[in-house]
Amino acid sequence: MPHLSQAAVTRPYRPADRDAVAGVCVRTAHEGGDSRAIHPDQRLMPSLFAEPYCRFDPDLAFVPDDGTGRAVECIVGTADTERFVEDFRRDWIPRPADRCPEPAGPPRTPTEEMIRLLHHPERMLVPELAGYPAHPHTDLLPARQARGQQGLRPGRGSAWRVRTRAASPRAPGCPCHRGAARPGRRAC
Repeated sequence: MPHLSQAAVTRPYRPADRDAVAGVCVRTAHEGGDSRAIHPDQRLMPSLFAEPYCRFDPDLAFVPDDGTGRAVECIVGTADTERFVEDFRRDWIPRPADRCPEPAGPPRTPTEEMIRLLHHPERMLVPELAGYPAHPHTDLLPARQARGQQGLRPGRGSAWRVRTRAASPRAPGCPCHRGAARPGRRAC
């Protein structure tokens, strides 16, 4: 396996990348770090933050490749959050619903909180961001986060933004949300 210092080449997602992308998602789902100790179901986080994007917007799914063909990071998104939420509700939630039923009461564990998010995709519709219908989701492994991989994050010069703009001329930019550990949404 190539060392993380080897330059990654960003390329379009391929269905064969599914397990590698899921692994990256799991290893970055807890505030940018490993979520395996917190969420024992290794399919939960990819079901929320990677796989639906690869299914509904495959043209906006990219992976930095380690040079051997293996996906080592994940850059996904949608050019139309409203349409994505509709697709998610109608076509995605039924897939993991048997394995992840919605909690009857308030979530009591971090996993139940994530399952609640799974069943409420409307959380992605933020009125203040209506003028920015696109949104990204990027998973960078901790070693790459620390090095600030140029061009792998949403923003100026990234492949994701170029493709989103090409796919949706009405998307002047996309919200950049840094997650709970790194708050602060803004359009970029």
